[in-house]
Amino acid sequence: MRVVAKFGGTSLGSGDRINRAADSIAAAVEAGHEIVVVASAMGNTTDELLDEIEFDADEADRAEIVSMGERTSVRMLKAALSARGVDAAFLEPGGEDWPVVTDSRGEVDAETTRQRAHDLADTLDEQVPVVTGFLAEDGEGNVTTLGRGGSDTTAVMLGSYVDADEVVIVTDVEGVMTGDPHVVEGARNVAEITVDELRNLSFRGAEVVAPSALSYKDDDLGVRVVHYQHGDLLTGGTSVTGQFDHLIDMRESPLACLTVAGRAIRNRPGILSELSNALADSDINIDAVASGMDSITFYVDEDVSERAENILHQEVIDAGSLSSVTVDDDVAVIRVTGGELPNQSGIISEIVQPVANAHIDVHDLITSATSVAIFVDWTDRERALKIIQEKFQQ
Repeated sequence: MRVVAKFGGTSLGSGDRINRAADSIAAAVEAGHEIVVVASAMGNTTDELLDEIEFDADEADRAEIVSMGERTSVRMLKAALSARGVDAAFLEPGGEDWPVVTDSRGEVDAETTRQRAHDLADTLDEQVPVVTGFLAEDGEGNVTTLGRGGSDTTAVMLGSYVDADEVVIVTDVEGVMTGDPHVVEGARNVAEITVDELRNLSFRGAEVVAPSALSYKDDDLGVRVVHYQHGDLLTGGTSVTGQFDHLIDMRESPLACLTVAGRAIRNRPGILSELSNALADSDINIDAVASGMDSITFYVDEDVSERAENILHQEVIDAGSLSSVTVDDDVAVIRVTGGELPNQSGIISEIVQPVANAHIDVHDLITSATSVAIFVDWTDRERALKIIQEKFQQ
């Protein structure tokens, strides 16, 4: 089996932990597996180096400085592997075999990186490469970086490009947990999670796998998260399944847009719950919710809009601090989902602007970490759908 094993800063935070990492790599090699190692900077080295730059350094100098953390890690790991009789070599920007290249915009040059990764893969039956995570080099050989979480990106990208069977992210948690074990009691490990679920959690604060890394995962590449104390690269932890695909979906039936306005929206705890529960108690499903400073909008099936209006109107009367409820019928929704959305600067504008240029009014826009929902008049739905589809077929 071919495995890319990425060791996070915490898992390399001391000599003892480096020994643990080397033991797990050596055991996998002894079992006959081909291993690529990606190493983060030891502990909090990168942050500490950045904190010490109290002068006006340009990007090139900053990249060189912060690269010292990863450069130290790969040397430590290579030495620990050599002490165990494993033929290993460290790879860093500027080296002859360095794989990760960025273009003039600072983004990964996929074609060049893929070719270099293929060359690297040809050596895996002879040697274990220990690669600096987070770092890259540009076309002139200058050190560049892949941004926050870049070591995860290095690992999953290389996993894809060297045709690995699995990428193992070694970190300081048991995998993906049901909650933060430092905050909630009884948090337990999740055996399996989809890329969509994990990416949404990552964009909302879960520090497990960097969101930028997951866009390189496909159905054929396994990704697993394990604790550094586990000691086995090939078992345990949380498996991440699936891949990101752009999906453009238009709801087949019209929605009604019900807006409740009033000062209670911003100063009364639980008001959203009260209004939502009132609809739920009458078996009315809410397709989407949007909120403003003094209003909440519910999108429901148009065929239940009259009943929903009466229910919400009663809530307005009972609350006293709510002003009114209004209804707008014949609303269509088109949803765009995909793992690449958060990585594309200006993507919201690129989706919405062509629709506006066609003189189609956008009633509402609701976004999440990996999706965009666009609400337009029901009569404009086919034109809007075609415009959005054309954007992603380019």
